[in-house]
Amino acid sequence: MLKVTHKDLIDRAMAEIETLSLDDAHALLGRDDVVFVDIRDPRELQREGKIPGAYHAPRGMLEFWIDPTSPYFKDVFGSGKKFVFYCQSAWRSALSTQTLQQMGLAPVCHIAGGYRAWKDAGLPTEEVPAR
Repeated sequence: MLKVTHKDLIDRAMAEIETLSLDDAHALLGRDDVVFVDIRDPRELQREGKIPGAYHAPRGMLEFWIDPTSPYFKDVFGSGKKFVFYCQSAWRSALSTQTLQQMGLAPVCHIAGGYRAWKDAGLPTEEVPAR
């Protein structure tokens, strides 16, 4: 039997991070001081689309891409902007936001309900072409 379940981890993360409502997240879309970060698998983006202008950072690379001491560091994460993370259902983004916050990336938050809720609410999306 597991000592800690995925639900326990998500609940702990949610208690420590900022979660934006869909309306609050939508209000940030297009601002120069905000970066939306899609952490889903590339196949999910191609199948479902993404939030317009979102930067794609696969979940498996996040810790390496945000750390300036890593050979994989991406300059976007050193911009000092606010980062709004999302995945399909807000589980991966909750865990990711917590981890990146612990690593010192700030300000960071994620979107309640994830991309599924965003899309279901009729908020703007864009297609992602296959590579």
